[in-house]
Amino acid sequence: MATEESNTMNIGDRIRILRTNQKRTLQEVADGSELSKSMISKIENNKTVPSVAALIKIAHTLGTNISSLLETEAFLNAIVTTKQKAEDNLRQTEKGYFFYPFGQEYHQKKMQPMLFVARKGEVKPHLLQHEGEEFIYIISGEMKMTVGEIDYHLKTGDSLYFNCLQKHGIMPISDEVHYLDIFV
Repeated sequence: MATEESNTMNIGDRIRILRTNQKRTLQEVADGSELSKSMISKIENNKTVPSVAALIKIAHTLGTNISSLLETEAFLNAIVTTKQKAEDNLRQTEKGYFFYPFGQEYHQKKMQPMLFVARKGEVKPHLLQHEGEEFIYIISGEMKMTVGEIDYHLKTGDSLYFNCLQKHGIMPISDEVHYLDIFV
């Protein structure tokens, strides 16, 4: 298993990831931070450690703050969650089902995967809607998933992908259902 220390990135790696995610060139960051393109390249390749003043300028150019560049926890390469950790940290909602959000520590993730556990007789009937898209995969058990005007009977191994602007809600059919829900 990787250690926490070997799993973190250097400041240069964090800067490069932010820059490439924004589809910006080295020259654009150099111009915005009043540093040379060569200096930005050296920083991104971890050949030099920038001064605090340079970090502040780079952070400002990238639309972030110096803290986000320095927080090693926020820039983990990969986050491992054991089954036990997820099950031990389930949170109950007012609707009666439980959830665990995976990858909470990952910086600026583009999706939110969650483990859900719902028990028959504990989930309150509900329909909700919000922006985005959702993917559901049934790990074990059975449930009814309502999306818009249609009810879907989902069993172990089944999945459903839908636009979240449609009203949607779940109701367990088996005594307990475990499912993965990914929001984008």
